[in-house]
Amino acid sequence: QVQLVESGGGLVQAGGSLRLSCAASGRIFSIYVMRWYRQVPGKQRELVAGITSGGSTNYADSVKGRFAISRDNAKNTVYLQMNSLKHEDTAVYYCNLELINVNYWGQGTKVTVSS
Repeated sequence: QVQLVESGGGLVQAGGSLRLSCAASGRIFSIYVMRWYRQVPGKQRELVAGITSGGSTNYADSVKGRFAISRDNAKNTVYLQMNSLKHEDTAVYYCNLELINVNYWGQGTKVTVSS
C-alpha cells in the first residue's frame, strides 16, 4: 500500500517562503494525481493545489500567483513552493495521492505565518 510522509512546515513571518515536500512510498502505479489540502480548526479541509501525472496543475484562487506545485516522478515526491505567505495561509497542510480511485493522506504538516 501507499504511505505519505510530509515535511517542510514551520513558522515564518508574513511575506516569507516555505517549501513543503511529500514523499510517497509503497506500491504506486505511474499514473496518479497528487494534491495539497489545508485545514484550520473548525473548518472544512480545502484543496490548495493539484498536479496530474502529466504535469497539469490547478490552484485555489487564494494562492494563485504565490504557490507552485511540482512533482518528481522518479522520487514519487510532490512539492508545494509557497511564496509571499500571508497570515491567512496558516493551517495544517495535507498531502493527498489518488491512485486507482483510492485516496491516501499524509499526516499533515503545520504552517504558521505570523503577521
